[in-house]
Amino acid sequence: MLIDTHCHLDDKRFNGEREAMINRARKGEVKRFITIGCDVNNSVRAQGIATANPDIYFSAGIHPHEADKALEDDIKQLANIAKDEKCVAIGECGLDYFYNHSPKDKQLAIFDEQIKLAYKIKKPLIIHVRDAFEDCISLLQKQKKAQIPIVIHCFTGSLANAEILLDLGATLSISGVVTFANPGDLVEVVRMVPLDKLLIETDSPYLAPIPHRGKRNEPAFVRFVAEKIAEIKQISFEKVMQQTSLNAQTIFKIA
Repeated sequence: MLIDTHCHLDDKRFNGEREAMINRARKGEVKRFITIGCDVNNSVRAQGIATANPDIYFSAGIHPHEADKALEDDIKQLANIAKDEKCVAIGECGLDYFYNHSPKDKQLAIFDEQIKLAYKIKKPLIIHVRDAFEDCISLLQKQKKAQIPIVIHCFTGSLANAEILLDLGATLSISGVVTFANPGDLVEVVRMVPLDKLLIETDSPYLAPIPHRGKRNEPAFVRFVAEKIAEIKQISFEKVMQQTSLNAQTIFKIA
């Protein structure tokens, strides 16, 4: 089976055909989904979708874009939401200095609180990082290595970034960016990183892979990510599918 470890199933772009979209993925061998929380309200919506579907799980988090809007008790609310057995991670949280929709100091503070929450409740951490690897790594290094699983969502950093994060015990999640005409260092990263340290995701409705580039993304398209990884590593699609699913099941404790 395939597991889409990072999608936004509550997104309004799926309104009117959410069930049909999920069923397309199921028919395409996607048997597990993790729908991602990006603020408290969004996390509650993700929780509702997961509750209604046995093959869907969710995370609870505050995205760096939303850090400036976070209220004083939002971390407490996330902790309460995370008590749900279908909540498999804290996140998506992290740092984004490319868009800077929230001030850096607020991003750092909210990210640090979520790192501490994940360590406290012993759930994996799903991290968004863009143009902020140095600060992200610095915060992670303050914690004990590999005490909890760390997932770098939609990894697009350098091979040097990858090596440091792997040394911290992180797993890198690969999105449709790997199929793009100009994926940066990502092809080399995928080639060099062991398969047991990779996950696959769509980040749908964003980042649709080739051959759907420019269209709305959806979980069924995670297969194109797996196929590209197989091509880069010169191994079978079946091996990529099997190992990345096992990685996801182990990290997120899903059957």
